[in-house]
Amino acid sequence: MERLEVFDYSNVLIASYFTDNRGCAHENRDHTLIYLCSGELEIEERGRRTVLRAGDCAFMRRDNRMWLQKRIVGDKPYHSIALKFSKAFLREFYQQRLDPREIPAESRRERVSLWILPRDRADVRALFESVIPYFESGEKPSEEILKLKMVEGVYVLLHTDSSLYASLFDFVEPWKIDILDYLNENYMFDLSLSEIAGYTGRSLATFKRDFAKVSDLTPQKWIIRRRLAAAHDLIKSGHHRITDVCYEVGFKNLAHFSRAYKEVYGVPPSAK
Repeated sequence: MERLEVFDYSNVLIASYFTDNRGCAHENRDHTLIYLCSGELEIEERGRRTVLRAGDCAFMRRDNRMWLQKRIVGDKPYHSIALKFSKAFLREFYQQRLDPREIPAESRRERVSLWILPRDRADVRALFESVIPYFESGEKPSEEILKLKMVEGVYVLLHTDSSLYASLFDFVEPWKIDILDYLNENYMFDLSLSEIAGYTGRSLATFKRDFAKVSDLTPQKWIIRRRLAAAHDLIKSGHHRITDVCYEVGFKNLAHFSRAYKEVYGVPPSAK
């Protein structure tokens, strides 16, 4: 008999238990540490596929979208536990728990969005096995326990690789996410300015101020120009239908796409 259970404690600690295979598109709004108790999890991000199995643990950065395929293995259900780190918590952690003198000077933000932790680490097992009883009993842990687990999870990541300082605390100079790098990788997605600001570790006001330093265009106009440039390259290749190009680069309306394209390139997108 099919069984589906998802326990979500304050959108911090989440356990999923499936007895059938399930796929879903996933957008990380918070940095996430996920642990596989059983089953398999296939993650596709930016054209790369990674498979997690029982005992595997991975860090998923918040500024990306992924396709997740959750599978049972033999008679073992899919069972995962995820720990999510809010921006507010990470700011508090940075301000109250880190000694600036101990932060590695060489820490640099990696471009990868998915980080697989080494297997068989005692600290990883201890962290996630300590919360399994809450899900088995259906008892909600206190806010104090949740915060302790979040703190423990951050230390797990910081003890994994120094570059993760720059990913977790990407709201701090010099680790702030480069705005144009982020937009060049995500211009095709339907994101609000508030979401983009958040994904780059900024408030909306700070994002607008920082964007004005790198472009004379408004963020909305920059995104449209970037979509049109990508569309122009696809059309020139001669291998794509105009309708497919329109939606692939992020436009939602073919008429709007055609008007905008002609304004910039002087001819409609169907012209050779």
